[in-house]
Amino acid sequence: MIANYHTHTFRCGHSGDYRDEDFVLAAMEGGLKILGFSDHTPWPYAGDFRHPSVRMDVEVFPEYLASVRKLQERYKEKIKIYVGLECEYFPDYMPWLEHSREQLDYLILGNHWGLSDEHGELYYSKATQPKDVDDYFRYTIEGMQTKLFAYVAHPDHVMSNYPKFDRHCIDGSYALCRKAKELGIPLEYNLLGFEKKEQGKQKGIGFPYPGFWEIAKEIGCVAIIGCDAHHPYQLRNSESAYKTEKFLNKLGIELMDMLPNMEM
Repeated sequence: MIANYHTHTFRCGHSGDYRDEDFVLAAMEGGLKILGFSDHTPWPYAGDFRHPSVRMDVEVFPEYLASVRKLQERYKEKIKIYVGLECEYFPDYMPWLEHSREQLDYLILGNHWGLSDEHGELYYSKATQPKDVDDYFRYTIEGMQTKLFAYVAHPDHVMSNYPKFDRHCIDGSYALCRKAKELGIPLEYNLLGFEKKEQGKQKGIGFPYPGFWEIAKEIGCVAIIGCDAHHPYQLRNSESAYKTEKFLNKLGIELMDMLPNMEM
């Protein structure tokens, strides 16, 4: 594994009190050649709603950009650094995201809520009902169709708390994978989910789920590994990446190391 594009910072409120530079140093120690910061999107909510434990406020966004750009310059001879965001598909705020995209190197689609998170909507990793699964896949596919995103983060995380790989999971997986193939969008095999699953922290069938990835292989999708790092040590831990690469290679799915147009 030479590149990771899924890295969070202290600004999201659930990553610990680490400096951005701590992640850069850990990435270099772990042998990465490319590090992408993609903290949770600071949506410009219409009212006074704030999500301090999930994402930075819009007012913090310029400082985030400046910090990562400064590190790009400081470490340009040692590691390639990019700045992006991990975003939900919130239709009301897509115009803001399209405008903000001009300041960023890339966006990834990580659909944690459906359409909004302002009104007590379900967090998809807690989904237990078939309708929740159906909604997740439908809205994620709608997000993919915007063509704003470089790849889909943890495409199967709706299975974290879901009890079985039923027809809702199967039909949704086929639909998402077919759309990914059609649009040429890679799908992320998420290392944070992998570690939580190994530690028994997921109550359902869990993710990454083998059945989903078997469907992705059948359809001919491309996979990309993402650390989903919230702590620097996650960029040094090669054991999870090694196990993941072994699984994906055995499955026979094509594995992408670097995103298009991202120099090493």
